[in-house]
Amino acid sequence: MLIQLMAAAGAAEPAGENPYGLVPALQQGGIIAQSTFAILMIMSVFSFYVLFTKLYEQHRIMSQTRRVRASFWNLTNLKDGAAKLEKDSAYRQIVDDAIAAQEQHAKLTDSSIEAHDWTDAALGRSRALISSSLEGGGLPFLATVGATAPFIGLFGTVVGIYRALIKIGLAGQASIDAVAGPVGEALIMTALGLVVAVPAVLAYNWLQRRNKVIAEDLDGFVNDVQSYLSSSGNVRPVAAGKAAPARPAAAPARPGTPGGGSTPPKA
Repeated sequence: MLIQLMAAAGAAEPAGENPYGLVPALQQGGIIAQSTFAILMIMSVFSFYVLFTKLYEQHRIMSQTRRVRASFWNLTNLKDGAAKLEKDSAYRQIVDDAIAAQEQHAKLTDSSIEAHDWTDAALGRSRALISSSLEGGGLPFLATVGATAPFIGLFGTVVGIYRALIKIGLAGQASIDAVAGPVGEALIMTALGLVVAVPAVLAYNWLQRRNKVIAEDLDGFVNDVQSYLSSSGNVRPVAAGKAAPARPAAAPARPGTPGGGSTPPKA
């Protein structure tokens, strides 16, 4: 199908217009050039698919972070707070695991296991699962594309140069007409390898940076949940937009003391 489309595109071009373009180069390069081109295009398409799907996933979690800061800690208990969170979300998973750990600890027969240690281990496992999900979902594929695409393009370059040398040997002289097609094919393959690899590397680094920000927010939320459980709900962060309790006003200084209105009498 790919070869037919390229042939149709080549037929649609006026005769004598750019005989050394992409389509003619692929047609002259044969199955090796066409296969290399197809592999690079598949890698490029999947790279952009991974980029957009991961961006959507990260945007959802960041939106949940803003909602958690705004309203989650205005709760009466963890179950009431969990009802405010989206199902199948990272924050809902953390809260559900904390509630489950709290209920399971009450059923333990070994009283030597502290509730703090039990819930801390449960939240650690929950946090590790979320991190694994963030690091997966195609990020290893982007790293692989960024590392291998230039070498796949280089393979096409080597084949193109090899074909140019064969034509020179058969012609007995290095004429431009003999080597322009294979050399052009080689340069095109080099450029395609870079065009596929560079966006993949940039996307990978950008997504990893966003994952780091998300991980820091999740770590903070896990610590807040742990503090809430350890204090029986007495320790909780102040919700965003809610004023912190005002400090009591300082008592006025007595006369005759530092900061008062008069100086102490001399002896």
